[in-house]
Parts: sequence; C-alpha cells; structure tokens
Amino acid sequence: MITHPPLCGLALDRPRLMGILNVTPDSFSDGGRHATVEAALARARTMAREAEILDIGGESTRPGAEEVPVAEEIARTVPVIEAIRAAGLATPISIDTRKAAVAEAALDAGADMVNDVTAGRFDPEMLPLVAGRGVPVCLMHSVADPKTMQAHARYDDVVEEVYAHLEERIAAAEDAGIDRRNIIADPGIGFGKTLQHNLSLIRHLDRYHALGVPLLFGASRKRFIGAITGADDAADRLGGSIAVALAAATKGAHILRVHDTHETGQALRLHLAIQDGFEED
Repeated sequence: MITHPPLCGLALDRPRLMGILNVTPDSFSDGGRHATVEAALARARTMAREAEILDIGGESTRPGAEEVPVAEEIARTVPVIEAIRAAGLATPISIDTRKAAVAEAALDAGADMVNDVTAGRFDPEMLPLVAGRGVPVCLMHSVADPKTMQAHARYDDVVEEVYAHLEERIAAAEDAGIDRRNIIADPGIGFGKTLQHNLSLIRHLDRYHALGVPLLFGASRKRFIGAITGADDAADRLGGSIAVALAAATKGAHILRVHDTHETGQALRLHLAIQDGFEED
C-alpha cells in the first residue's frame, strides 16, 4: 500500500482500525448504548484491545439528524475522554465533530485528532483551531447538512466530483496553516450519496491516493449494506460491513472506521496474511 508519515504515532504501512464510540442517544446503529460515562468507558476498554484509534462522537450525523447544541455535545464527549485518560488508556482518541468549540474542549481533555464530517465547511474556526494545535484532521466529503444531505445526492460523476471537493478542502486546510502531514481524506460513504454512488466510490477508492494524503474509509453498518443484503437492522450488517472494509483495504485504505472492532480485526489479519504472507512467532 501507499505509505505516509505516521499518524498519532501509528505507522501507516498497513490498514489501521478506528473504533466508533458514539456517546449519543440517537446514532443510527448504537444510539444510547454508550450514553453514560461508565458504559462508554467499558466499551473503550474493550475496543482499545482491538482498535488503534478511538473515534468519539457526541452528535449523530445520520441522514435526517438534528443539530446538537455545542454545550450538550461537549457534555457528552469530554467526560468520556477524561475518563479514558484517567483509566490509563493511551490509545489515540479522535473527536468526531464539526464544531471548533467541541474539538477544542476534546483536545484539552486528551483527544489527539479531529474527524470533521464537513471538512471544515460547517465552522470557519475549525481549520484555524486544528492548525494552531498542530493535530491531525480528517476531512470528509459531504454535502449540505445531515438533515438534508440525501436530498442533495446528485452527481454527474460522483468519483471525480468527490475527488475535486476533497482536493479543494485539502487546499483550504493548508491555506489555514495545517501541515499536509496532518491531513487525512475520507470520501464520505453514505453522506449525501445513493447506493450506486457508494458502490462507485468503493470500486474506485484507489483514485483518491492521488490526493497525496492517507485515506480513511467508513462504511460500517451503513444503510446501503442493508439495502443490498436485506438487513434492515443496522446491528445485523456485520458480514456486509466486513466485506466492504476488506474491499477498502484491498484498495489501500489506511484507516478503517468500524463499529465491530474485534470481528473486523480478525478478518483484516487473515486478509493481510493471505495477501502479504504470515510468519509464526
């Protein structure tokens, strides 16, 4: 795979797992399951044995989701980050937010990077904040906002239009003073895309290596998997989620953002052993 400088101390010479930890009451897949600090910490402990990055979010960005006030988003995420650090877990933490004030509070609490589903479009203070703190940021392609994005899923050429958008956002990040070594790109599977758009992006994921930054891929449990497999319940989409994660790994994705860290990690180890060889200890 195409290698890049280390991210949060992690070498990007193989796909890394980012474990999803939603501390929200309404996320599409696991809303409410980790809404208390105790439950979130327990899940973080488990994921830290399997994932190399923990991605903590306090605002659902599922299609149709309403915006969460800044104070509430901080109240959901910061105590969890503080608890993880107080428990001695050193796993890098990503704060999944589109708001600079939330990102700043999370970084102060011990987070290591920012994952912005709007690539800095939503809050004009986000990119300057990231630049000032010198931390990595993931810039994801999306359109409009979560509440209305599916109504804007219109492209003449989804692969090239997403590429152009990410290229523009990477330039905006660099103009704000963010070191290119700290930039990650994500084509935004499911964010203002139809089923066919998602499949095209996965099929041509390797196109995005030309951006010159690491690629993050997140399709875990998403609706298009259910549409293809008939799994209406997001929790029943494990097999499909693993399939698309391995497809992304084959295309050279550097970070796989997933809910099911144990199962995806096991599948990924076998995938890499088959592709690259395996030596017994």
